[in-house]
Amino acid sequence: MRTGVLARKLGMTRVYNASREHNSVTVLKVPYSVVIGHRKTEVDGYNALILGFEKVNSKYLKKPQKELFSKIKQESLKKIKEFRISEENFVDKGKSIISSHFVVGQYVDVRSDSIGKGFAGAMKRHNFAGLRASHGVSISHRSHGSTGNSQDPGRVWKGKKMAGQMGNKKVTIQSLEVVSIDEERSLVLVKGGVPGSIGGWVEISDAKKKSLPANVPYPAGVKDSLKNIPNESIKTKEAENLEKKEKSEVHETKDLEQSTKISTKSNEKDIK
Repeated sequence: MRTGVLARKLGMTRVYNASREHNSVTVLKVPYSVVIGHRKTEVDGYNALILGFEKVNSKYLKKPQKELFSKIKQESLKKIKEFRISEENFVDKGKSIISSHFVVGQYVDVRSDSIGKGFAGAMKRHNFAGLRASHGVSISHRSHGSTGNSQDPGRVWKGKKMAGQMGNKKVTIQSLEVVSIDEERSLVLVKGGVPGSIGGWVEISDAKKKSLPANVPYPAGVKDSLKNIPNESIKTKEAENLEKKEKSEVHETKDLEQSTKISTKSNEKDIK
C-alpha cells in the first residue's frame, strides 16, 4: 500500500481520446509536498507517512504549529496529513512527492468535503415528490408528509429521511480513472466529478478495488526522478554519456591537427 497525497480542486474540463470521444475530467493540482515524519509499528502501532503540503508564511500559523515546525526544523507548511502505508513503502524525510506518483490509466479513490447546502427540505435533500397541488393541500406542497407509525412502536424510526443538514460531509468516490498527468504544472486529471468546492483540499490514493498497473513508481513518485529508474537503466545512460564525450574529444583532436597543418603550409609559402 503506497502513500496518498493532497491536492487542490481547480475545476472541470474535457479531454479528447484517440477516437475523438470527449471525457469530462476534474483538474487536481498537487502542491509542494514534503515528508516530515514517519509512524512505525514499533513505536506507534501502525505504519504511516506524515506529509506537509503548500508553503505558507509563518505569521499565518498559530503558536502550536510554529513550535512544531521549529522543533522538527522544517519550513512552515499549510496542511499536514498522515497516510497509512505498508512497511516497504516508506519514503525518506525531506523528499518531495510529485504528480508523477500516479500514472495514466490507473484508478484512484478520491475523498473530500462536499459542498454544504445548509438546512434543506425533504424534496431537495432526498428527492421526494412532494404533496399534490390539488384542493385541500394548503401551503404544504413541499412537505414530506407523515413520519410517525401506529401505536406500536409509537415513535419515528431512527434514520428516517426528513428535512435537515445537507452536504458538508466527507464523501469518497471510488475507482476514478486517471486520464492525464501534467508534470510541469503538477496536475492530475481524473475522469468524472469530484466532491467539494473549487479550491478545496482533496485526498487522492490508490484505488482499493482495482489493481495497480506495472509502471507505478515504488515506493512513491519522488521529485528526484533517478530514484524511480532501475539501476541498469542508469548504468546504460552513464555509458552512453561517456561514449558521447569520447567521440567529441576525437573530433576536437582531428580539427586541431587539420588547423595546424593548414597553418604550417601557409607559413612555408610565405617564406618562399
